[in-house]
Amino acid sequence: MSASSQPVLLYGIPFSQPVRAVMWLLLHKRVPFTLVPINPGSKSDHGSRSPAYLEKNPGGTIPTLEEPDTGFVLGEAHAILCYLANKHGWHDVYPADPRQRARVDWYLHYHHRNVREASIGLIAPKIRKDLNIPEAVQQTAQAIFTRALRTLESGWLAQSRFLAGAQPMLADFAAYVEIGQLQPGFTNVFDFTPFPNVRRWLDDMKQVDGHDDAHVVLSALGDISVEPPAMEAIKNANVRALGVVKQRVAEMAT
Repeated sequence: MSASSQPVLLYGIPFSQPVRAVMWLLLHKRVPFTLVPINPGSKSDHGSRSPAYLEKNPGGTIPTLEEPDTGFVLGEAHAILCYLANKHGWHDVYPADPRQRARVDWYLHYHHRNVREASIGLIAPKIRKDLNIPEAVQQTAQAIFTRALRTLESGWLAQSRFLAGAQPMLADFAAYVEIGQLQPGFTNVFDFTPFPNVRRWLDDMKQVDGHDDAHVVLSALGDISVEPPAMEAIKNANVRALGVVKQRVAEMAT
């Protein structure tokens, strides 16, 4: 980063799975950024439904990336991941070869309404009681996620060490923030025993630089399998994670 350029702004909160994916990539690549807390679903000044935020991202979702120097704004985590890799030439995580890149894109397109259902079926019902997610919707989401995990187990992760090859790529960052949040040591709400390839992949992904800092919010919150966490506990976990990210970014600049 040149002396005159400003760090990119990343709007969102650490507990958000898509926000964590972008945070992790930036930490992994040691790119300074400013994490701007945005409360999902809120119409307050710092909410994703506030008029000011909706001007940046009309969909009202998190994360959103903004480049202060150029005014460029981009929403949707997978679009942001690909943009950052394209902009900086990170071919290790987003290959230049069209066929290798297509394998990464394949997973990124597959992710939604498959692996992403983990949050709807297993996390949101415990974290966001206000959403009143019907039991039938939860069960359907759990079934879709479990089927997707079997697909990863017998398909992608049976063919290669990581989802799109021999090393972690954007597909792995996107998948892990959703799948990894469920494991023991974090929320502990899913039994991975029947999935040895997935378990091995989870262990491999824990070794990827930036993992621990990007997931402080989950280690701070801890096991929610028996009792849903209080909102104060979720808030405190986000605050702790924000502090760690701020510290790490400051270290990058020195």
